[in-house]
Amino acid sequence: MNPPSRQDYVSISFAGQGSGVYNNSKQWRRQSCWRKWKQLSRLQRSLILFILVLLFICGIASYPSITEHLSGLTEEEQNTESNSDLRPIIPHVLPEPVNQARPPLPEQTSQRKLPNKRGPPFLQNRLQKKENVSNTVVEDKAADKKKEGEEEGVINWRGAVIDTDQATEGVKDEENNEDSLPNQKAKPSKESAINWLEAVREAFRHAWKGYKDFAWGHDELRPLSKSYSEWFGLGLTLIDALDTMWIMGLKEEFEEAKAWVATELTFNKNVDVNLFESTIRILGGLLSTYHLTGDTLFLDKAKDIGSRLMPAFNTPSKIPYSDVNIGKGTAHPPRWTSDSTVAEVTSIQLEFRELARLTQEPQYQVAVAEVMKQVHKLDGKLDGLVPMFINTNNGQFTHQGIYTLGARADSYYEYLLKQWIQGGKKENQLLEDYLQAIEGVKKNLLQKSSPNGLTFVGELSHGQFSPKMDHLVCFLPGTLALGAHNGLPADHMDLAKQLMETCYQMYVQMETGLSPEIVHFNMHQGSTRDIDVKLADRHNLLRPETVESLFYLYRFTKEHKYQEWGYEILQNFNKYTKVSSGGYTSINNVRDPDYPSPRDKMESFFLGETLKYLYLLFSDDSNLISLDQYVFNTEAHPLPIWPSTA
Repeated sequence: MNPPSRQDYVSISFAGQGSGVYNNSKQWRRQSCWRKWKQLSRLQRSLILFILVLLFICGIASYPSITEHLSGLTEEEQNTESNSDLRPIIPHVLPEPVNQARPPLPEQTSQRKLPNKRGPPFLQNRLQKKENVSNTVVEDKAADKKKEGEEEGVINWRGAVIDTDQATEGVKDEENNEDSLPNQKAKPSKESAINWLEAVREAFRHAWKGYKDFAWGHDELRPLSKSYSEWFGLGLTLIDALDTMWIMGLKEEFEEAKAWVATELTFNKNVDVNLFESTIRILGGLLSTYHLTGDTLFLDKAKDIGSRLMPAFNTPSKIPYSDVNIGKGTAHPPRWTSDSTVAEVTSIQLEFRELARLTQEPQYQVAVAEVMKQVHKLDGKLDGLVPMFINTNNGQFTHQGIYTLGARADSYYEYLLKQWIQGGKKENQLLEDYLQAIEGVKKNLLQKSSPNGLTFVGELSHGQFSPKMDHLVCFLPGTLALGAHNGLPADHMDLAKQLMETCYQMYVQMETGLSPEIVHFNMHQGSTRDIDVKLADRHNLLRPETVESLFYLYRFTKEHKYQEWGYEILQNFNKYTKVSSGGYTSINNVRDPDYPSPRDKMESFFLGETLKYLYLLFSDDSNLISLDQYVFNTEAHPLPIWPSTA
């Protein structure tokens, strides 16, 4: 049955349609498109809508990278037109110290002079674009501030403040420094070395200001929250920094710290302390300061803490417990295990041996010598390499089969060599263990990365090699160089130089120019970059190991590149970790220069080690803590090498 004809139907004929003239009116197009859309099935329409939404989302996701790329291109064109060199980033988080008439830094490589930068080319290009963008943004912001006539600091991440005037002056100095490339490659002048020393002193004063203002007498400064944290409640930062202040000639700061030690420091406290940390930081710091100053105040305090730590050795195996209550005179392992770490029980010897020599009380040396004797004869080693844990009950290695020069084992190898040096190179058992361990490193842990062939020290776990390297391992170039200086094989120095380059690359290949805590090296052919960093490993704790090794390498070789590398690192500490109200902070992400994510903590070793080694690195006075007269403990506290008659 046919439907009835519709009486309201209207037929419209458009002029010119019959003659074949194309009608392009908007109304006609809308009706035509809508008619075609309605003719599609529901599935087809849903599919088209899904594709459009997907394209829209992809467009939004790619927008930032596109704009960044275009901004980078624009900046590059401007640089090309002006025929000017790529200038350093204005410190957009935190400022560096300003020194009047600072001479240029030769081969400013870290993230600045990109043509001279080491590392994969693709990383150089990526950093160049990122820096160009950052430069433009920060310069625009600085200009806006100037227009508004504001003289106050600019609030940045989590309360850190940039001193605008200081940052501007620093940029002007940097620009003047880069006027000529030949000057960049010249070795540091005497004047620049003096200014670099002053830059370290200024960094120390700034860190000390934060500690004095917000954490005086407490263990560690929390610079962003302007407060403190306690570990043992013994003024760790102050004691750790005593000999640094003396070496730097900061007399006023030293005297106020000494007054606190004399009137406030007491070890008669019901508190658990870690044997290793309190030995290397407190006992080591007090002994070192005594030797540098001759003031018996520090020796008396060293005797006090040393005697209070001795209960840790009262174990069935004579392998010490990790924790001691210095008020009660009791000791115990951690709550979760009866093990101690090998590094901790074998890296307290320098300090207790020296305490025994000064006090003429042999029990201190007997206790730590017994530990070395037992470790020497234990089974479970691999070509001189030791596992990470040792049981305090039976004295045996535990968790066997894992070998590393990183955390929990590192300073065992360092103290083998340094005890031998401290004792006048007479204790051959220590030397033999050290030499065997270095050969074990070469045989089992040493590899090269791809594509640039960086020499690195990995880890071994039950026969499986891992290309993981802690920043802590960067103590090794300095230790190898120290051994070579004391007559050990010359190829130790060759390896030291190769590993020094690798540790430097761990800094310059990061966007902030600061090393992460842990890196993984690529070993596969065809890799595009040598170094990868996992998200959980991107933090920087202001650690000293790399600048420590730079100090040793420069002291023994006089190659000025090591000073230059150290100055780059100092500058980056100032750019990304300095807090204007006082102090420096560790950061969570060395891969993000725009927001490095501060952790709000300044470790005591930043003043005790990092800044001390930087100062000694920039000094050309080989008699300033002569390495023929002193040996540094693992917290950078110099202790005397014993006279040959001892």
